Amino acid sequence: MIRHIALLLTLCVVTQCCPRIISKSQWKAKSPRCIANVMKTPVPYVVIHHTTGGGCTNQASCSEKVRNIQNYHINSQKWCDVGYSFLVGEDGNVYEGRGWNRVGVSAPSYGSRSIGISVIGDFTSRNPNSAAQNAVRSLIACGISKGFIQKNYRLRAHRDVTSTSCPGNAFYNLIKKWPNYKK
Repeated sequence: MIRHIALLLTLCVVTQCCPRIISKSQWKAKSPRCIANVMKTPVPYVVIHHTTGGGCTNQASCSEKVRNIQNYHINSQKWCDVGYSFLVGEDGNVYEGRGWNRVGVSAPSYGSRSIGISVIGDFTSRNPNSAAQNAVRSLIACGISKGFIQKNYRLRAHRDVTSTSCPGNAFYNLIKKWPNYKK
């Protein structure tokens, strides 16, 4: 029985506990201008963002949004690549940014000790749909199960770590109720 439970847990870690992650090659990312530093994991923080602008509800439109965000981050912000670890669409998919082990730049002073997750869209007056919310929570659980995020991590909003209105008032009020939220 113990071996059976261990096998089920292993299968969960490999498949069902992680959301669908669309790789950079799948969303047709540009090559980064440079490679970000490797981050020491597991990290103690998860920082939640929103991208502002329009949202997306299917893989084609979300992939296009992520390409536009990457272009903005590289060309206007002068960053090496997408600033976030991951982006989440309202299609329920997760889009690989810098990934689990590269230092992000979207939350200054937290980049080397956090996974930055940005939900695509503006959540000032509305929350992301349930597909996006579930994908964010599933991604955090996946990161814990794979050893990238500490089990006792602290969830923070972007506005908790720097002067910004991100991730929007509606979404901010929601994530303050999520487990592990600490300002």
